[in-house]
Amino acid sequence: MSKGSKGGASAAGEGKEAVKVYKWDGTAVKNALDDAVKDVMTNKLPYTENFSLMDGRLWICGVAVGVAMFALLWDFLYPFPKSRTVLIVCVATYFLLMGVLTLYTTYKEKGIFVVVRQKDPAGLDPDSSWEVASSMDKYDDVYELTLAYTEGKTGSRRETVVKKSVGDFIDENGQVCQDIIEPLVLKLHKSLAAGKKEN
Repeated sequence: MSKGSKGGASAAGEGKEAVKVYKWDGTAVKNALDDAVKDVMTNKLPYTENFSLMDGRLWICGVAVGVAMFALLWDFLYPFPKSRTVLIVCVATYFLLMGVLTLYTTYKEKGIFVVVRQKDPAGLDPDSSWEVASSMDKYDDVYELTLAYTEGKTGSRRETVVKKSVGDFIDENGQVCQDIIEPLVLKLHKSLAAGKKEN
């Protein structure tokens, strides 16, 4: 999964503590790479992070928790079997919301872990948006990164995808090589900003 020892300079240039992960844990590796890409999009580019996608998930979860808490309170005030009808409605509502949450994460979020807004320099046109999503199959070392750009004025969308082994980004000690990830992300960003597609 690794390619040599590349880690020494990965964090030194930034003056940040190196991020290390257990390289055989696919979930931890994917999350670490996502964080590294997110750092580039939010700190290396003049954009503002948008949390509306995450807020949608939190609202659904919040309502579900509220329903569960209401069911507990109602059962406390009106012990079973008086609370039977309310409990049935609350349980059904909770599972319905869990279904909505599943659909939301599957078809709306679709692996997107960061969204940033690019403001129009003149302040006349709507903000453009950049979305970054990733995926990595279980027991696979291929990290798939998708960068998408939606133009605020026209609504046109274009995206680019890159697939690489995680060994290209993590050294033999499990250290994330930010100095390799950053140029790749900036290159993908530049290709989309210029209206070209990078494969």
